[in-house]
Amino acid sequence: MVERIRIRPATLFAVTIRTYAAIGFDLLTALLDTWSVWSEVAGGRELGMRWHGASQALLRGRPYTPFEDIVRDSAREVGVGAAEAEELLICWGQFRPWPDTPEVLARLPAVPRFIVTNCSERLGTLAAQRAGSFDLVVTAERAGAYKPDPRPYRLALETLGLDPRQVLFVAGSAHDVGGASRVGMDVYWANRGNVPAPDDAAALLVRPDLRGLPDLLGAASTLPSANA
Repeated sequence: MVERIRIRPATLFAVTIRTYAAIGFDLLTALLDTWSVWSEVAGGRELGMRWHGASQALLRGRPYTPFEDIVRDSAREVGVGAAEAEELLICWGQFRPWPDTPEVLARLPAVPRFIVTNCSERLGTLAAQRAGSFDLVVTAERAGAYKPDPRPYRLALETLGLDPRQVLFVAGSAHDVGGASRVGMDVYWANRGNVPAPDDAAALLVRPDLRGLPDLLGAASTLPSANA
């Protein structure tokens, strides 16, 4: 990773620009709006987000068990019906990118890009196709564990022959910030849920979406921030 300083005359402050050999991404929060589908299938935002949160509690950092079963088990836990759980699995390939996702990805440096996602192989492949073009998609199923266990991140790095110190990871959750940091990657956090920072790690930059990435990586950007 190489750093240089650029002075932005319009604002008279210095921006530290970092150059990386590759960029990794969380898929189901950083790049895609999956929450809307969880909510729509559940019949409301509050129940949909409780269902999503229950699923995360069942898998986070644990050895891999079938993701589809976690969706079903978490549905039962919060009172969502079995039919709705199956509907969500059917809809998995219908997630939409966040509005800023395609615009920002188009402006980033031409370096290898990879995804690390807490998902099964089949569902991870379906969802990744909605986000864009990537050199590698590593799922929890392939790695044998769910993030923030280090195995999914390390598998991606090893497969692409990357030194973690030369990689930026774009996290979608507080747990991703810690998981990616612990294997040696710098982290940009797209904190779309505006949740508290983790206690065990700090991101280089925290923004409510991806719009801060171009400045961090030295790509000129005219995209307005979500909190502007």
